[in-house]
Amino acid sequence: MIGTSPALDAVRRAVARVAPTDAAVLVLGETGTGKELIARAIHDGNPRRSRAFVPVSCAALAPGLITSELFGHEAGAFTGAVSRRVGRFEQARGGTLFLDEIGEMPAEGQAALLRVLQERLIERVGGAEPIPVDVRIVAATHRDLAAEVKAGRFRADLFYRLNVFPIAVPPLRDRRDDIPALVAHFIRLAATKYDRVTNRTRPETLTALVAHDWPGNVRELQNLIERAVILSAGEELAFDPGWLVGSTPTETARTWAAQERQRILDALRAASGRVYGPGGAAHRLGLKPTTLYGKMRKHGIGRSEAEWSG
Repeated sequence: MIGTSPALDAVRRAVARVAPTDAAVLVLGETGTGKELIARAIHDGNPRRSRAFVPVSCAALAPGLITSELFGHEAGAFTGAVSRRVGRFEQARGGTLFLDEIGEMPAEGQAALLRVLQERLIERVGGAEPIPVDVRIVAATHRDLAAEVKAGRFRADLFYRLNVFPIAVPPLRDRRDDIPALVAHFIRLAATKYDRVTNRTRPETLTALVAHDWPGNVRELQNLIERAVILSAGEELAFDPGWLVGSTPTETARTWAAQERQRILDALRAASGRVYGPGGAAHRLGLKPTTLYGKMRKHGIGRSEAEWSG
């Protein structure tokens, strides 16, 4: 966690308090704020740190395969199940299971997850024997789960199980004092990655970066710095203020979402609606099929659109 702002220090203190325990933690924050980083810090501060940290993107869980992904399956449990598969709960046994974007989990997954949290037992799909599991649960979401519960989109009983110790991660605009340290950190990372000598930032560049509202938060800042380092010819960071001008944070976020949606549609059209396999949309986009399904669901891309071949 890079920075010394009061907002970030509050998060550090919360992590230090809860990490040594096995209490369930719910990490709350906007997209790009570093919720997985917080989850890993919680894992690293626990005696379970020598065991696995297993992240699961709930938004990417393919409909109909949620129980198989989480709990595994036996050979022959369904068409295509040619061998036994260990699920994420078993992979995380003795360690930490990080359920990212828990607010995107469909109702069937919520019910199955609640049952496991209550009983601490799982059953592989097609299996007959219950399997005890010992995992520490850390969940994260950018949604207001209390509002989701009121709207009937998230189970109240599951929310109370997960919300034992909530940690709110501040957006970057609320910790502007940390931006210079983050910029320096990301420059070092990108310079090493791309074999550049970039190591300096002009004062006016830092002023512009600190003033920006960063709708994409730390992730947006990291991506911008990486682009700037790639374009840098010497020690000074190349930066165009125009990269930050012309859109409100809301408009910028909408533009990114529209661009991502269009890229997915283009890939689906090029693959004649096919997601899996060589030449499929997932392969064209460099994504796992389950990740692509999650993004399609997020952008409201239905099968009728996915099957377009025009």
